[in-house]
Amino acid sequence: MLQEGSCSVSSPLKLFSMMSASPSLGSSHSWLKELKSEERGLYLIHLLLTCANQVADCNLENANATLEQISMLASPDGDTMQRIAAYFTEALADRILKAWPGLHKALNSTRMVMVSEEILVQKLFFELFPFLKVAYILTNQAIVEAMEGEKMIHIIDLNAAEPAQWIALLQVLSTRPEGPPHLRITSVHPKKEVLDQIARRLIEEAEKLDIPFQFNPVVSKLENLEFEKLRVKTGEALAISSILQLHTLLALDDETMKRKSPLLSKPSNGTHLQRFHPMNQTSLGDLFEKDTRSLESTSSSPASITIESFLNALWRLSPKVMVVTEQDSNHNGSTLMDRLLEALYSYAALFDCLESTVPRTSLERLRVEKMLFGEEIKNIIACEGLERKERHEKLDKWFMRLDFTRFGHVPLSYFGRLQARRFLQSCGCGGYKMKEENGCVVIYWQDRSLFSISAWRAMK
Repeated sequence: MLQEGSCSVSSPLKLFSMMSASPSLGSSHSWLKELKSEERGLYLIHLLLTCANQVADCNLENANATLEQISMLASPDGDTMQRIAAYFTEALADRILKAWPGLHKALNSTRMVMVSEEILVQKLFFELFPFLKVAYILTNQAIVEAMEGEKMIHIIDLNAAEPAQWIALLQVLSTRPEGPPHLRITSVHPKKEVLDQIARRLIEEAEKLDIPFQFNPVVSKLENLEFEKLRVKTGEALAISSILQLHTLLALDDETMKRKSPLLSKPSNGTHLQRFHPMNQTSLGDLFEKDTRSLESTSSSPASITIESFLNALWRLSPKVMVVTEQDSNHNGSTLMDRLLEALYSYAALFDCLESTVPRTSLERLRVEKMLFGEEIKNIIACEGLERKERHEKLDKWFMRLDFTRFGHVPLSYFGRLQARRFLQSCGCGGYKMKEENGCVVIYWQDRSLFSISAWRAMK
């Protein structure tokens, strides 16, 4: 959990404004280990940007030399910039290796991540950062307010990962003056083991609170979701919770645009190092084949499915409220350099959060940095096409998408924002900030926005 008490808010983000002071590349390496912390951080930024340019230009010999220099300074257990550099270096190396698919596959052939490890790292992220807790507070309050007086409530959770959110909601609903409603929660997750654990926890809590409750597990990736399995029924008041999920569907937009315009599929800025893989058959192709609004003049193949199609399908379910939490970052640039620079800023803030609140030797911290942030960085930097799922975008772009698909914005209530602000203040670290922006909430570390929470309803 977050450490109590005051904490430092000195940040490696300040180094980015000093990048012009970075020394030029030299042939001698002996002086590298004598650099002071700030000098080392500046030089690592310089090296990473240099290496990214070399990778984008397919100058692999120079990229290899630069990676060697970075490896002398970077460390997964060092200070913030050393840790960040270690994972960006790994991502750039992985991008280079993808030019040789056989070699890349051979080096990763025995790599396995156990479901238990995935569950653990998600739980650690929940415990070490306040972001999900704030999202849960605001989402639950928006649902409670939208469902006032409703006797049959159905919640669709597009990111079933942590039961704490719904346990808290069950406790609130159990205290309603008119009595608890009949509650049904449909949870979507690609791993059955995760859904089984959540089901056990929620059923136990509902029985303890004497709330009529049903749990509907849907084992599926979001892009393969069969909407009939959500079992939305007439007479139910529907709410949808999407936490850190919708951005993964933006890869479908990317592939669709390439199919619409073959010119867009031509490699640029080093993307010819990649090998694009055809999309697997998905049930959404059948579901949306009649949606002329979103599929007009496109192929009827599954790769024509877009985020717009998915949002249109959610709109047709007529939710009274849909709460969307997303990373408030611009990691979906078309070029490697765009993404790398934006990702450096964002992940510097996230790594700095841990630097200020968790000891460097913490095993939990190392797991989150490697298994969560490291994998996200690798996906942003090393992957292209449908393989690149971590396409985080800013709140204003989600506003445009949701508005276009006939969702009306619902301002988050003062009471919900007050609860979230009080919780954030209780974390005991002044680096975290929460701002209200056009009725939404954006969570910051220092002056860097990291996560946004917004509420919506289906307009007629």
